[in-house]
Amino acid sequence: MKGIILAGGTGSRLHPITLAVSKQLLPVGDKPMIYYPLSVLMLADVRDILIITTPADSEQFQQLLGDGSHLGLTLDYATQSRPRGIGEALLIGADFIGSDEVALALGDNIFHGNSFSELLQREIRNVEGCTLFGYPVHDPQRYGVGETDGDGRLLSIEEKPARPRSNRAITGLYFYDNEAVDIAKNLRPSARGEIEITDVNLAYLERGRARLVDLGRGFAWLDTGTPEALLQAGQYVRTLEERQGVRIACVEEVALRMGFITPEQCRRLGAGIAASGYGRYVMDMAEELGGAR
Repeated sequence: MKGIILAGGTGSRLHPITLAVSKQLLPVGDKPMIYYPLSVLMLADVRDILIITTPADSEQFQQLLGDGSHLGLTLDYATQSRPRGIGEALLIGADFIGSDEVALALGDNIFHGNSFSELLQREIRNVEGCTLFGYPVHDPQRYGVGETDGDGRLLSIEEKPARPRSNRAITGLYFYDNEAVDIAKNLRPSARGEIEITDVNLAYLERGRARLVDLGRGFAWLDTGTPEALLQAGQYVRTLEERQGVRIACVEEVALRMGFITPEQCRRLGAGIAASGYGRYVMDMAEELGGAR
């Protein structure tokens, strides 16, 4: 399966912070925001990933992540000249996807939970059409909401419904079979001129090939699109990290645990930024998990 991270957009709800820097490069805790969706794809055992940015920000992302080889990944880059909807990521990435399935992650969504890697890998092995991930919220009127039957098969998808049929918000993580590209190509832009990801999902729903996987107790899903949400996400991450002594979305540790890199490679990555607490943590993980010296 191929992976795509959509890290474009103007970040207008975060202005003036994002007038000079991409939202997905802002810090959440002690690491850039893009580390979070990148770690999700890595935990799903996706190693071939396309990062879509604005033209102005592409160089900064490449400076941060390079070609991904240091993490055992293959990273490619593409640009979205202006926001034309999440669904456009499938069109921009069509050649990259080729004949494969694809996991699409939004660059400003943060996921965290026990056994998340096992859940992701299980779902990737069983993609038959479209697999979405739902999270219970107390205010579903603000979200796209999915209604399911007892087997998790989607019955309906509603955008910001006045009378929601469920409290399951559809998160910014989507698994698709290869038909997603053709579906996106045949969609008409919405009234706001965008290729809506909801329309892609509805096309699968109409074919009876859409599922919603619940992320219930033990999981956290955070959006970082506003100053308040960005602050709350940072506080959540720092609180957990300080109490538990582990770091969320440490991509070097994820690469090591997934077997993408060796302990010695991990130690060298940490040593390169050893002046920071993050770098020292990476070195500690290399020693703890592999006895690297």
